[in-house]
Amino acid sequence: MTKTHPGHCCVFGLMWGDEGKGKVVDLLAGAYDCVVRYNGGANAGHTVWIGPEKFALHLLPAGILRTGVVAVIGPGVVVDPPTLRSEIAALQARGIAVAEHLRLSNRAHLVMPYHKAEDRLSEARMGDERKIGTTTRGIGPCYADKARRSTGVRFDDVLHEPNLEDRVLRILEDRRSALAALGGADDPGLDRAEVLASVRIARDELSQYVCDTTRYLFDAARQGRRLLFEGANGMLLDLDHGTYPFVTSSSTGPGGIAGGAGVPPTMLRRTLGVTKAYSTRVGGGPFVTELADETGDRIRKQGNEYGTTTGRPRRCGWFDAVACGYSARLGGATDLAIMHVDTLAGFERVGMCVAYECRGRKIEDPPAGVAELSRCRPVIEYLPGWGEEVRSAASRESLPDQAQRYIEAIERRTGVAATILSVGPERSQTLLSEPWRSCVAAGEPTS
Repeated sequence: MTKTHPGHCCVFGLMWGDEGKGKVVDLLAGAYDCVVRYNGGANAGHTVWIGPEKFALHLLPAGILRTGVVAVIGPGVVVDPPTLRSEIAALQARGIAVAEHLRLSNRAHLVMPYHKAEDRLSEARMGDERKIGTTTRGIGPCYADKARRSTGVRFDDVLHEPNLEDRVLRILEDRRSALAALGGADDPGLDRAEVLASVRIARDELSQYVCDTTRYLFDAARQGRRLLFEGANGMLLDLDHGTYPFVTSSSTGPGGIAGGAGVPPTMLRRTLGVTKAYSTRVGGGPFVTELADETGDRIRKQGNEYGTTTGRPRRCGWFDAVACGYSARLGGATDLAIMHVDTLAGFERVGMCVAYECRGRKIEDPPAGVAELSRCRPVIEYLPGWGEEVRSAASRESLPDQAQRYIEAIERRTGVAATILSVGPERSQTLLSEPWRSCVAAGEPTS
């Protein structure tokens, strides 16, 4: 690695997803050779603005928008074949050369129509109070089949198992019987033709991208090529460390790279944790700093807080330094990227949760269980807001003094320096400190 380049890096979310990871990955990708997705599936949604053009990505790594950058979908990702096909076709129609720059792991599992049927039916059966709030994209059921082993289907099976369609139909019949109890006998996800169509899309249209990505990344690193790992979802949705059971079904932080990409964690040089200047959450689960009032509505409107994947309005609240500090420690964050600084412009004061109050005592770490977390109330410190618009700021030092003090408070509470600040949706509306300023300048034109 050159002196100005930070080396292999992971960009990961510090909260419940939707932090703005897509913009950060897109910005940095030009300085890297490969961008790697290592977890999740089409439940992720990364939005990237390039000038007036908006790109919404779900399975493809954000690096696919950069000329000459190889986009890798690792073995830890679960892939819905029709969705990936549609995403590739949409980018190709807009002049993005996907075919030359996409690698898809032969170990990645296929999300099948019956996985989505199970997801829909299970959520409906849980009812409003108990449902997880999934995107119903079949992610959890696919990971469950991966763990069951006998019912998982990988791209390597698509390429090399001669009787795969017969095996898939046997799985379908077993699944049909199981889901009949949930009232899903007529669900379209249990249609034989639709199920076989997914297998054939994987075989006939996606197999051109399939390879041993684990070996590909090992060779790339050995040759001195630079790897950027793109986390999906957020740290507080991690299967082991998030607000269980209101979580996703994979390891979302840097710790997921070892299994999800097949790359040893010792290879990483930087871990860049991404957070908004406030907090949001989609779906069910406790949210200590949630503002179910006019202030929360104002944040949602000014930040355009609606899901990239689902379009659902996001729950909004003040910045949670307790949760963010926990995630930063857990993920070993070396740097912070603070997004949506511009969204808070115009507030007379801005709040920051610095501790939780639970059962009459203050705590500074999130409880492991959602029952206890639901009892927590935020201890809020208010800081002066900034009335000025910040989207034209050229540096951190040119931000209003109140905005600078707010950023410093986030750094102090999380223990991590903020080296990237986003003051607007476009690439150019990003304030970079070292080492990112040098590496981005050396690696790409930013527009």
